[in-house]
Amino acid sequence: QVQLVESGGGSVQAGGSLRLSCAASGRTFSSYSMGWFRQAPGKEREFIAAFNRYADSVKGRFTISRDSAKNTVYLQMNSLKVEDTATYYCAASRESVAVKADYWGQGTQVTVSS
Repeated sequence: QVQLVESGGGSVQAGGSLRLSCAASGRTFSSYSMGWFRQAPGKEREFIAAFNRYADSVKGRFTISRDSAKNTVYLQMNSLKVEDTATYYCAASRESVAVKADYWGQGTQVTVSS
């Protein structure tokens, strides 16, 4: 079992940056594949980032990283666009998080205005 808590969301103007954090607790952090998803209003939840893998919509703008000593995964989001507005979720998987997430955080809202 692993618990995930996101933070760092907020409101920003287009072109700005935000960094999301995901603090993990429970079983050993390194045992899981970690990643980020997002869900915009009226749309399905979509995968956006895992280590060495990014959705085309965020490639070159978003960067995932981790601090194993803090059991924390980060998502650095640069050059934000209005269409990045969504609730962002951290996820963990026993296998590949991009394929099937086993655990989810509660989500953090990101709003990008023009």
